[in-house]
Amino acid sequence: MRDHLTRFAKPALLALAALASAVPAAAKDDAPPSAPPRLILAIAVDQFSADLFAQYRQHFTGGIGKLLTGAVFPSGYQSHAATETCPGHSTLLTGAHPSRTGIIANNWFQPGITRAEKRVYCAEDESDPASSSANPVVSAMHLRVQTLGDRLKAANHAARNVAVSAKDRAVVMMGGHHIDAAYWWKGGGFTSFASLPLAASAQAQNRASAALIAKGAPAIAVPAWCAASQRAITAGTATIGLGRFALEPAKPDSFRVSPRIDMATADLAIRLTDALSLGKGAASDVLSVSFSATDYIGHAYGSEGLEMCIQMAQLDMAVGRLLAHLDKQHIDYAVVLTADHGGFDVPERLEQQAYPRAVRADAALLPGELSKAISARTGIKPTSGPLIFGDGAFGDYYLSASLSAADKARASAALVALLKSHSQVAAVFTSQELASAPLPTGSPADWSLKDRARASFDMQRSGDVVMLLDRAVVPIPVARDGYVATHGSPWDYDRRVPMLFWRRGMLGFEQPAPVETVDIAPTLAALLKLNTTDGDFDGRCLDLDGGPGNTCLGGK
Repeated sequence: MRDHLTRFAKPALLALAALASAVPAAAKDDAPPSAPPRLILAIAVDQFSADLFAQYRQHFTGGIGKLLTGAVFPSGYQSHAATETCPGHSTLLTGAHPSRTGIIANNWFQPGITRAEKRVYCAEDESDPASSSANPVVSAMHLRVQTLGDRLKAANHAARNVAVSAKDRAVVMMGGHHIDAAYWWKGGGFTSFASLPLAASAQAQNRASAALIAKGAPAIAVPAWCAASQRAITAGTATIGLGRFALEPAKPDSFRVSPRIDMATADLAIRLTDALSLGKGAASDVLSVSFSATDYIGHAYGSEGLEMCIQMAQLDMAVGRLLAHLDKQHIDYAVVLTADHGGFDVPERLEQQAYPRAVRADAALLPGELSKAISARTGIKPTSGPLIFGDGAFGDYYLSASLSAADKARASAALVALLKSHSQVAAVFTSQELASAPLPTGSPADWSLKDRARASFDMQRSGDVVMLLDRAVVPIPVARDGYVATHGSPWDYDRRVPMLFWRRGMLGFEQPAPVETVDIAPTLAALLKLNTTDGDFDGRCLDLDGGPGNTCLGGK
């Protein structure tokens, strides 16, 4: 018996000794570097709410699953009220609220502007005669602050600042004013600023995408855990809940409104990483990648159906593809993944899922209907154009520039009174009220509605009146094919987003306390040991060392 035990014990002891000797080497190799990362990878997932993250996190086994081993903040806040794509992206790498970035909405109105169209797109140069809000000359001119990439390049001109997304406004707001390579989807391929040539890597990606669009593709396989989401829902003229993203040949818009646009975005980011040798140069680089499919799918199909379930699985794969490539290239990178805003599902499905309070906004809250109602009440009519401008049944309302001061005051008072009397309205503020309010501080979870509206307010760009809809009121009066659900409210389903940080060797942890997306830029600036001063950011540095160290001591 003794010989029997010895015969098996000896190999086991040798194996244990070998494992023990390997542990110090592995720990040393995996220890977080003290030097700044060679690449910052900033990932934004458009419309990726904290609710979606919580619902699907158990199924994230790819790229997002990898990030779950890092520093996890499940309650990040886009603290402001205007939870739209452009304002949200503007906070991520600037560390500033929209009241400071100047990006108060996707669109705002300038009733006194000389061009016929009064709507101004957040990422356009409206002074260019060729520009319109629907077909903009893309520009960062409206962004009033620096991004992390801008700061990196100011500190060292050798740093590269690269941004890619399906959306031009995501590229502009994350990249900033000094972008070395910028690509967004338009029509059937990726494009860039007129001043930047379309690189060979982008041309190659466009050829690959064009070939897939021309050929078409079968429906995407349904993960087993998505089966319960497969149920038809009627919303207006749309039927949702059964979509599997079969790609009909020669249908570029079907390619865009599908998980395939995220895969194309990831593939282009990979091509750019290789072509520009990102993370391998004389200075640290920043690569901003905004995945847009979650937003496109959320608007077209809602956030609780089969379509979104498939998208969550595909998103995890897209992120994983990008991270795996960086690992294969042995790049020392630090990554943050977050979102520009959350989202809310269609009321037609929520009514069946124990949320009967969810409703669609009253069409009487649309700017055109309000113009008629206020004119009828006051007798005030502008000399040209509508009395009230606005981008929907919520948010900023602008009064005609042709009104006298007295008529403008009367029209504003009548508008405020009418809105406050409506059962779907939670709060109404005049521009004067918000301008005189202090900027909010403290936990964003405790901010009042006025605080949230103030964080989105800019005296030069915000409306004469700002209206916030009540909880669970979807600001789409009538659903239609391709547009059944949205975001933009001051409520936590639109404000709360995940914030995940990862770097090889870091000690992971989870912190459920509220943080803000404006905390991301100062956190990354500290990792990069960038010199910053008090007042550069609205947010604070988050210590990403789960042990006794402090990553916030890296910068000055």
